[in-house]
Amino acid sequence: MTRKPTHPGAVLREDVMAPLGLSVTETAKRLGVSRKQLSLFINEKASLSPEMAIRIAEATGTSVESWMAMQTKLSIWEASQDKPKNVVQESLVLKPAL
Repeated sequence: MTRKPTHPGAVLREDVMAPLGLSVTETAKRLGVSRKQLSLFINEKASLSPEMAIRIAEATGTSVESWMAMQTKLSIWEASQDKPKNVVQESLVLKPAL
């Protein structure tokens, strides 16, 4: 089992907000979102939306793709923790024609 990927909200909180000494209120203002919306995200209660990724990327000078990649890795990890039991493994694999 691999370790759980870091939530992008934790990255924003620890790697951006903390070093800059920014509060939730000030960061929300700079991103153009509500304080509640940002709080849910940085406290890992909400997933990263493409819209929020665009806002963060614009404000931090980073790429939207890097933020979305963090969320994708986390979402896949979370889904893989409870795999469906009723899937017939490799039952849709195409076999080469003879």
